[in-house]
Amino acid sequence: MKDYFAKRFDLGLLILRIGLGIMFIDHGGPKLFGGPEMWDKLGGAMGNFGIHFLPQFWGFMAAIAEFGGGIALILGVLFQPMMLILVINLIVAAGSHFARGQGLSGASHAIEDGIVFLSLIFIGPGKYTLYYFLKPWRPAAPPIEKETAAF
Repeated sequence: MKDYFAKRFDLGLLILRIGLGIMFIDHGGPKLFGGPEMWDKLGGAMGNFGIHFLPQFWGFMAAIAEFGGGIALILGVLFQPMMLILVINLIVAAGSHFARGQGLSGASHAIEDGIVFLSLIFIGPGKYTLYYFLKPWRPAAPPIEKETAAF
């Protein structure tokens, strides 16, 4: 049974990356293309953390993080840095929900996605990434060690 899951691990990560990536592109696109007014509004969330300068810049960076992070997630490129940026972005989003009095029910989506992205920092993108398909040589995936049961 263990071999069954081990052989499909990379496929499972690819499905997860594509699904979440599409959602973040869809979620970040209107923010990115909304222009300076949208960026000001988004960047205002940094005020919850005591950062009141350059809200337009912070809003633009949040929009880039969501839209670009979705693309990086799908392609599996710049993976760990982009996942860290998305985790930070989602901490700010959750803080914004709490500051507006929406509680855990309002912040839950940001918290859940943040947990997934934090986990992906440690798990990695899996085998099926843009790098994998563009390399003229594909190194063999490291063998999956079989654990011996002690019980």
